[in-house]
This record gives sequence, structure tokens and C-alpha cells, in this order.
Amino acid sequence: MHIKPFRAVYPCVERIASADAFFSSIKEDYSGYLQGSLFEQSAHEVLYVYQIRAAAYCYTGLLACVDIRDYLEGHIRQHEHTLADKEQTQLSLLAARKAAVKPVLLAYPAVDAISNWVKAYLVGKEPGFSIALQEEAVEEHSFWEVSAEADLLEIQRLFAQFVPNTYIADGHHRAAATAHLYAQALEGGLAGRYDLLLSAFFPSSDIAILDFNRVVRGLNGHTPTAFMAQLSRYCEIEVLGQAAKPTRKHEITMLLKGEWYRLRWKESVMLYYADEPLLLDAMLLDETVFRKLLGIEDVRTDQRIHYIEGPKGLEGISSLANEQEDGAAFCLYPIQLQEMITLADLGQVLPPKSTWFLPRMKNGLVVQLF
Repeated sequence: MHIKPFRAVYPCVERIASADAFFSSIKEDYSGYLQGSLFEQSAHEVLYVYQIRAAAYCYTGLLACVDIRDYLEGHIRQHEHTLADKEQTQLSLLAARKAAVKPVLLAYPAVDAISNWVKAYLVGKEPGFSIALQEEAVEEHSFWEVSAEADLLEIQRLFAQFVPNTYIADGHHRAAATAHLYAQALEGGLAGRYDLLLSAFFPSSDIAILDFNRVVRGLNGHTPTAFMAQLSRYCEIEVLGQAAKPTRKHEITMLLKGEWYRLRWKESVMLYYADEPLLLDAMLLDETVFRKLLGIEDVRTDQRIHYIEGPKGLEGISSLANEQEDGAAFCLYPIQLQEMITLADLGQVLPPKSTWFLPRMKNGLVVQLF
């Protein structure tokens, strides 16, 4: 992996009255903030050790640019398809801003040599700047500048030696849009434009994947009793005394008509799909319950499905399910990072809305100019 330093643009923390309001509005107001001198640029090319800390977690990674050719040559691997309209939106935003205001989140299998280098680099150093956000919980984003030539060369060497591939955890559309702009620049004879992709690299030890759940409107003409009877062809069904999320793979919990159930796939279902490289619960749910019972042929476009990210909890799932007439909610066990990596290495993709990654990136914390 060819990581590179860049002339970073970062916010003038002392001029920001409300960090949460400022960073939540970067997407719409970045150009105005830049003209209003609320950002400044590093004097030379740098990269950053980047740490995100809250009461319940601490994630440490590296913020740098990566050669876009690593993406084009398949060394930055994808786990989901991009959508044309979202890609076009990102194209327009990147071209209008002439800047990337949010990094692509790239995961890689943890490497001791890199982790040890990062730990050693932080010893005795205070961050260059820190920003506390309180959108949901107090979360501090801290950045340590890496600018000395020897340090830059060493971390670049470690990534080139030990990280042949990375995996997009968040930012598929931003990566694809940057690659399109790079191709357009080459055609226009502007080599060097859009050739770097702003990225946040986090090792597998500092990546968490939370659940992504589904609420479906309507039962495709089935009564709840008939739906349960049909569902029993695919699942062992157990009544639960209270709301709960699944505790292991191949287990789903379901809310239907105010009652919670635990579903476990029958052996016949597991055998039918035994040739799949990985048996994912999201895929099994799509193929059996959604397609065969609820008549949902394309989960990417069917408006009957609502997706609820794991951090919203059981309360968020129940609230949305109760708003749907004859609706049902399905809670899935989180996909594991190695499962995502395995599918990406095989050139396959996960079902839509299968993963909710931590850490979450924020617009405007560090910006790359084009």
C-alpha cells in the first residue's frame, strides 16, 4: 500500500464556537468556512496519527493519502456496490469543493510492526490539536502530526511491506468518485490531479462492526398467523419474554405484533446454501424470508424495507416497527470483519446495509485539497 503525506487543511479550533454545529454543517458550508479563514493549511506535507476516544472505546489509526492507483488496481477492496446517483453526488461535491472533506475509512489486518511504531511515536507527545464532539456521546478526536522525513519514510516502508491490501469500511462512493475524477483528469492531460485518496487507516484491532437491522412494512398479504406458519418452514421459532438482539451467528430476533421471537435457521436451509463461500444471515434473510415469503425481489430498491443501524438500539427498532401496519422487525448478529475481508478477496459483496462500522468519520476534521 502506497501511503503518502499531503498538505493538510485543518480547522482553527480556537475560532469555532460550537464544534458540533460546525462539523455537522461542513457538508453544506465548507467553502464559506474556508473563505472565512476557519481553516488553515500545514506548512509542509504531513500525515497524522489519529485517535478517537470515548468512555467506551479508543481507536487509533493513521490519516494519510493513498495513491489512487492502489484503488484502480484492486488493492483497496470493496464489500458493497456503489449506486450511480450517490456516486454522481460525490463527483459533484468533490469537483465543486476542489477538496475531500472526509476520509475513506480503510481497514487492514493488524500488523505488529505498524502498531508498535504508532505506540512508540505517541510516547511523550501531546496532540497537535484535539476536537471534542458531543453529538451522541462525548467523543474526542486527536491528531499527532508526522512530518519528519525519517518518520514519514519509515511508516511508508512499513505499509508498503506489510499491507498489500486494505478494505473499504466506509466511503465506497467517495473512492469511486475520486477515481472517476482522476480518469477525467488524465484524459484532459492533467496528470497529478485527483491522484491521491484521503484515507483513515485503522487496523482490525481498532475496527468494530455493529449490527444493521431491518423493519419491513406489510406481510405481503399474509396474516401474522399465516406468516408465522410459513416462516416455520425455514426457522426454528422460540417465543421470547422480552426484546432482545441475537447472541450469535445464524440467530435472528424478530418483533411481530408486539411479540419478540428468536429464529434459528433449520438444518435444511443451511444445507441448501452449503456451497456458498460464507453463510451470512443477511443473505439468508433476503433469500428466504424477504424474497420467498414477502415478495421482495430486490432489497436495494424495495421501499418496504427500512434499515436501522445498531446504535439506535432495540428502542429505535421497536419504535419504527410499531409505526408500520402489519410490520415486522428483524435483528441480525453483526457480521465479522474477517467475513467481510473474505468476501472482498473473492470479489463478492455483502447484502446492502450489512455493516455499521466504528470508528465513524466526520466531515471537516482534516481536509485534502485537490
